This record gives sequence, C-alpha cells and structure tokens, in this order.
Amino acid sequence: MSTTETHHPLWVAYGASGVAGSIRKDDDGYTVTMAGASEATGTYPTMEIAKSALHSHMTPGSDWPMFREH
Repeated sequence: MSTTETHHPLWVAYGASGVAGSIRKDDDGYTVTMAGASEATGTYPTMEIAKSALHSHMTPGSDWPMFREH
C-alpha cells in the first residue's frame, strides 16, 4: 500500500507586530486565516485578492505585510 501526501502551500504574513495571518492554497482557492482566529476569513480565487483581503483585516493603517512561503 502506498500513501500520497498532498502539499498545500502556506504563506505566513508578517506585520510590524509579528504574524498577522496566513494564506493556504487548496483546491477551492486561497484561504485566509488571521492570526488567533478560530475560523478562516474567507477563500479567494487568486493570491493577490487573498493578500488584499488579509491586509484589509489588519489594524487600520497597517503597512502591507511581508509574505513568506512555508
């Protein structure tokens, strides 16, 4: 028997105060979860839209976060 692992890329967003949230690519699109949240904020069709959504859920006036793939 063989096992197949599916790799779903994950990007972590870092703001001035540390981790702001994450974006995970899956079959449905790009899912945004804010740091400390128990549920996802939403799933978006493109990475750019997901990045914008994550930024819009940060504290007003926050700089654009740095995204690193993990």
